[in-house]
Amino acid sequence: MRYLCLLLVWSAYVRAQSPTLLSSAAAAEPALHLTLQEALERARANSGLTLSANYAAQIAHEDTVQAKAALLPTANWFNQFIYTQPNGTPSGVFVANDGPHVYNNQAIVHGDIFAPGKRADWHRAEAAEAVARAHVDVATRGLYATVVQNYYGLVAATRKSASARQSQTEAEQFLDVTQKLEAGGEVAHADVITAQILVEQRRRDTQDALLVIEKNRAGLAVLVFPEFRQNFSVEDDLGTVAVLPEFERIQTLASANNPDIRAAQAAVQEQQFEASSARAAQYPTLSFDYFFGIDANQYALYNRYHESNAGSVAQAQLTVPIWNWGATRSRVRQSELRLQQARTELSLTQRQLLANLNAFYQEAAAAGAQIASLQRSLQLSQQGLQLSVLRYEAGEVMVLEVKDAQTTLAQARSAYDDGLVRYRVALAALQTLTGVF
Repeated sequence: MRYLCLLLVWSAYVRAQSPTLLSSAAAAEPALHLTLQEALERARANSGLTLSANYAAQIAHEDTVQAKAALLPTANWFNQFIYTQPNGTPSGVFVANDGPHVYNNQAIVHGDIFAPGKRADWHRAEAAEAVARAHVDVATRGLYATVVQNYYGLVAATRKSASARQSQTEAEQFLDVTQKLEAGGEVAHADVITAQILVEQRRRDTQDALLVIEKNRAGLAVLVFPEFRQNFSVEDDLGTVAVLPEFERIQTLASANNPDIRAAQAAVQEQQFEASSARAAQYPTLSFDYFFGIDANQYALYNRYHESNAGSVAQAQLTVPIWNWGATRSRVRQSELRLQQARTELSLTQRQLLANLNAFYQEAAAAGAQIASLQRSLQLSQQGLQLSVLRYEAGEVMVLEVKDAQTTLAQARSAYDDGLVRYRVALAALQTLTGVF
């Protein structure tokens, strides 16, 4: 009993210390600094969607290999022993047999001379593989846009946290100014209260900004790492604004390199070959077989009369379809309907591409054009706050004007960061249609 009590006490101690040990291990883990390119590479390696799309493409490739192999001759080695109950006759009980003991040991080669359905199935499998590979590209580009959005969301959250701390510092400095002016009898205590309220608001803003950082960090970690970790940082390259190409070049890239269009076109080809395969069931098929080996009553190259048991035989089969209660006609009609559906979806995809291309380009152009304006507003807000504080110290304005100036500056900082992120996200959305430019 004493040992049992000691064991229970030790187990409780280990459980109590395990959170501390885990947190110490997490803290000891070195921090990782990621660039956007590194985050994209990690996301491509760990994303379930892209991995699933790649597996689907590999499976489709194996379907193509199998369909192509079905067109080629096949070789098999056939081994068989047949025992028939003897009844005193050379053939035994069953007349169809050659004797009580029959040995088959033959190499069999089979091939199709005319089988249009199998050839159509091969081309259909190739088109299905093209569809799957286009879907890989679609998944990769969608992942790119998602990673860009989460990456720059974390960058913007980090910037806003720094801006919130700066706004808090400015509010605390202004509180110090009001307290000194109140001590000199220049302002009322109400101004100090207003400044204190502003400081408390800025502190709450700082706390909220830190919370937003952790949320964005967690969202990016899910995409980038195979295990959940938050001990990493990202590079802030929002200041390097990428150039938006001309719309004509964007159109050229989209028409030549859009995976949705490729997938829809390959789907049309797949349905065309499926229709050919369905129609091929109405035609005759011609095949051949070649056998070489032994089919004898004893397992030997020569019989007891020293005659050869080994030999060869060739045969050809012509299969002509005559009647199957309209099943082939129904399959042809079904494949034609699927072909019409695929063509309709291709037309819709093309129209949707043009609409998205214009919308995404306009969004990127508008976001890019507003960056300079947002930066100018930020500079003017900084100047406005400085002037408002100086005028307040000179007794020319009331405390509410300084409060409004600080609020305007905080909003201008946030708007500028949001504008930079908006432009980067708009470019990423546009690149889902065109590829990286």
